[in-house]
Amino acid sequence: MFDFGENLRHLREKYHMSQEVLGRRINRSKSVISSYENNLKIPPLEILITLSAIFHVSLDSLVGIEKKPSISTQGLSESQIDLLERIAQEFRNGPHRRGAKLSPEQKDILAAFIEEFYKE
Repeated sequence: MFDFGENLRHLREKYHMSQEVLGRRINRSKSVISSYENNLKIPPLEILITLSAIFHVSLDSLVGIEKKPSISTQGLSESQIDLLERIAQEFRNGPHRRGAKLSPEQKDILAAFIEEFYKE
């Protein structure tokens, strides 16, 4: 069974935060953070959303529906997000052997990535 409190404690420690520091970040006291970590209280949705942003995980992962990390695209343009999605799709679906050459599609994606992220 999933333990939200343990997951929260793990994430907080992974980010080298004390309960007090995390409490300040979400406008809650150290004792409230402790009660979350000990499963005595369940954070409201707006706090869960804030925690997921602080720890760069999805809400699903935070509450135990999945355990996959996510990457925040906050502050990126739509074209940058599209390129990241194309790269992820290519790596999920394409054959990847050590020493294999890049496909023309992979070369196009990487060229577009470099151009998009290093615009002057």
